[in-house]
Amino acid sequence: MSNSVIIKGNKYGIVVVLDEKTEFEVLKNELADKFQSAAKFFDKANMAISFEGRKLAADEERELLAVISQNSDLNIVCVIDTDEMREKYFKKVVEEKLEELSSHTGQFYKGTLRSGQMLESESSIIILGDVNPGAKVIAKGNVIILGSLKGNIYAGAGGNEDAFVVALEMAPIQIRIGEIIARSADEGGQRKAMSNEAMIAYVDEGHIYIGKLDKENLTDIRL
Repeated sequence: MSNSVIIKGNKYGIVVVLDEKTEFEVLKNELADKFQSAAKFFDKANMAISFEGRKLAADEERELLAVISQNSDLNIVCVIDTDEMREKYFKKVVEEKLEELSSHTGQFYKGTLRSGQMLESESSIIILGDVNPGAKVIAKGNVIILGSLKGNIYAGAGGNEDAFVVALEMAPIQIRIGEIIARSADEGGQRKAMSNEAMIAYVDEGHIYIGKLDKENLTDIRL
């Protein structure tokens, strides 16, 4: 295998050095071979990438990225167009891009939140567990609880009244969505589920409504 393509890597990014004189189609073939050979090494890592050694037209860069995608499981989060790359800069760019993606895709939390515990998220959050009385969840996006909700929930923190709350067992002390607050009745200190089915809470015309999680309610919510 020739050295018309050289791959340098660190924890956060890859520098692909391309020979300036080699024909582009030959470079593509060697790039495919190199990434096939290194596929297990890189695995499904989130990385930045930089091409060095020759100037690439926009369509050539897209072709090279397609070759990498077809021959590895790498997730290229951004392309850095500079010759002065260092590991710290790769790290900064990757973390910023992943934070940006997280704001749209949300995050997961596994476990039960007990009295006195609070969980905060800068995005939407899916909780694989229960939220017990005295526990609190605050999220700038939606809150989905694959368990019992018996504590306090604040979705749409920051004023987003398009956010919603879903729980398999809905028996909250308080739900707040944006600036709208709803409190449930407490019967003798016992939190009783509103239904034995999954339910959704959302804002409509300035009020929080709680209903069964069915096709009609899913159609009405705004993402």
